[in-house]
Amino acid sequence: MANSLAQVSVVIPCYNCSATIARAIASVETQTMKPLEVILIDDNSKDNTLKTLLKLQETYSGNWIKIIKLPKNSGPSTARNIGWETATQPYIAFLDADDSWHPQKIEVQYKWMRKHPNVVLTGHKCKIINSQNDTKHPMLINIKNPKQVKDCHLLLSNRFKTPSVMLRSDIDQRFDKTKKYSEDFLLWMQICLKKKNCYYFNNNLAFLHKHAFGEGGLSAQLWLIEKGELQNYKTIYNKGLINIFQFIFFSMFSFVKFLRRYIVVKLRSN
Repeated sequence: MANSLAQVSVVIPCYNCSATIARAIASVETQTMKPLEVILIDDNSKDNTLKTLLKLQETYSGNWIKIIKLPKNSGPSTARNIGWETATQPYIAFLDADDSWHPQKIEVQYKWMRKHPNVVLTGHKCKIINSQNDTKHPMLINIKNPKQVKDCHLLLSNRFKTPSVMLRSDIDQRFDKTKKYSEDFLLWMQICLKKKNCYYFNNNLAFLHKHAFGEGGLSAQLWLIEKGELQNYKTIYNKGLINIFQFIFFSMFSFVKFLRRYIVVKLRSN
């Protein structure tokens, strides 16, 4: 399957990522099914990111890499939405500039979604790796069919890390550009609760080269993330996607998870 092409647009928001974006692009270029286009959105970076993006564009042949420069810093939601609107392919895959993919990521999701065109979104497991230079990953042999994600499972926790998601580009929902925290979770909930057709592969097909909460300030960020998640439940309740009892239950469950994480972080920091 090497060198085969997939009708996929890869969208990568870029902000002060000159040190990591080359690794991310390399993991896309070495896919066993190469996506037809990569859209890089420079979110008004303050370092050498734009210069790095232009150099990468020259490195790879043709018009494979498209670059969009935003006039002001607008955040990843706006950057992803703009990339989404620019995309020309029927499927979109999201990647963050400091993460990378397994070589079979596109092939696994794209081939399965093409066989199941009614499915609007798929995701998969992600692995946090400590070494910033760990980019060699063995080929997968045992790839099982994905399982449908039930509403209750998704509402209990965000099953879809952003670099794991591939979705159909023709769906109407978009990232909420007013949110800074948990905006991806809100989008996945709105898509899956409306469409009822989201699936999850139990394979590590993306690699996060950072802690899920970023570097430092973990306890300080926990409450902001929790507030974002609680706002998500309120939003989907107001949209009629869950009832009042579900809203109360999942909000309380989320808050209990937050308390547990907060206590664990505080204990580890002492």
